[in-house]
Amino acid sequence: MDVTAATTLPVLQAGQLPSDHDGSTRWLVEYIWTEQAVGVIGGIPKLGKTWIGLDLALSVASSTLCFGRFEVHQPGRALVYLAEDGLPQVRQRLTALCQRRQLVLDSTDLHVITAPTLRLDLDADQQRLEATVAQLKPVLLVLDPLVRLHRLDENSSADISALLGYLRGLQRTHGVAIALVHHMSKRRRADLGQALRGSGDIHAWSDSSAYLVGQREHKTFQLTLEHRAAPAPDPIRLRLVHQGDEAHLQVVEEADVQPTTSPLTERIRQALARASAPQPRVKLRDMLRVNNHRLGKALVALERRGVIEHRADGWFLKSPSHAGHDPQRKLS
Repeated sequence: MDVTAATTLPVLQAGQLPSDHDGSTRWLVEYIWTEQAVGVIGGIPKLGKTWIGLDLALSVASSTLCFGRFEVHQPGRALVYLAEDGLPQVRQRLTALCQRRQLVLDSTDLHVITAPTLRLDLDADQQRLEATVAQLKPVLLVLDPLVRLHRLDENSSADISALLGYLRGLQRTHGVAIALVHHMSKRRRADLGQALRGSGDIHAWSDSSAYLVGQREHKTFQLTLEHRAAPAPDPIRLRLVHQGDEAHLQVVEEADVQPTTSPLTERIRQALARASAPQPRVKLRDMLRVNNHRLGKALVALERRGVIEHRADGWFLKSPSHAGHDPQRKLS
């Protein structure tokens, strides 16, 4: 090979690299998605992943609060592709979301890819998607779901990394944030990113991700957020509310949450009873999938009752002979 004839790669001296000015996090939607981030909206089937993606897209396209709570920092055009919903169903979902915000769907800068299929493992479809993004210049692209966008082996790192590499190239070339809806397995893991189906490259690829955990029948779930370039906020509890022709995702305050399992104090007691060593608070939070503030209140209550005790390496269950003897003991 004639090296002198090869085209060189673009290079900048380190001091010429673009900066974030004051070093603060650059958000697309505050706390939910960072600017120009690629990532996953993950959860078990039928839990509400599509509603999350559409709420995010509509918020960006209309500059309205995401989930009625979180500010859009970079409003602009949004582009979505829903492989599992017919076009009338897509319109119905979006119209229902617009009702709550008093928006007219025709006036929003939200666009829908109407192709019957889109295969991101095919060169022709990759080129068509890139040409569409180049023409419309969206700030957010939502693709839903990954399993319908290819015919590859999801467990093959080589196959999936090539597809994700294409999406990363799309993001970098066109400055578009990409939210990829993907299924999680039903097996619980402390690290929700590792519960995504298929290759671990999907988790490693993500800059911002949103993981849903909950029960379909209650239409209430917990949204855990993860960012490469920003601290993760506490999990958010959401409820999908239907009122006539209107639908919206509502942030549920802790006082409004109806327990769907045993009380939290009992779940903590059971978790510590199974543990072979003291458990740090952060590990208990991940294990029980609970808000950090709510967990703290439950730990205080249990310690005051003399059921549990705290030391430097974590919380542990007191032996029955000592439990209950010191109900006024303060949190250490």
